[in-house]
Amino acid sequence: MHKLADQVQDGIGIPVLHIADATGAAIVAGGFGRVGLLATRFTMEERFYTDRLADKYGLDVLIPAAPDRETVHRVIYDELCVGKVTIESRQAFIDIADRLVTRGAESIILGCTEIGLLIKAPDLSVPVFDTMEIHCKAAVEVALQ
Repeated sequence: MHKLADQVQDGIGIPVLHIADATGAAIVAGGFGRVGLLATRFTMEERFYTDRLADKYGLDVLIPAAPDRETVHRVIYDELCVGKVTIESRQAFIDIADRLVTRGAESIILGCTEIGLLIKAPDLSVPVFDTMEIHCKAAVEVALQ
């Protein structure tokens, strides 16, 4: 949905709260510069999200290797989107996140609403930024201004 945020913004008279902006601001506020991204294949491979984090917030965004991207994408769509949560998939996500940390990620972005059903901050060795939670908090803050 946020892939078209700039075009939507151009066509409406109220601000769009881009999920990457809320997430990028939270990551920078946390003092991190290199982050790993777990999300759908589209979000990981297309540049609308990663480029925004890099260009606007100076973040170095690491994505999993191709086989890991396929696993993350498959689990999101074939399992989490239908309410299926398994120990095996939880461990797979932890392992994938660990590989990102080994490559230098200082924190991990849970870049899809459903990922929070599978893993939580205590599951990982680095701080976690759950975009759903961050985006919701940012929307409330904007609404209360």
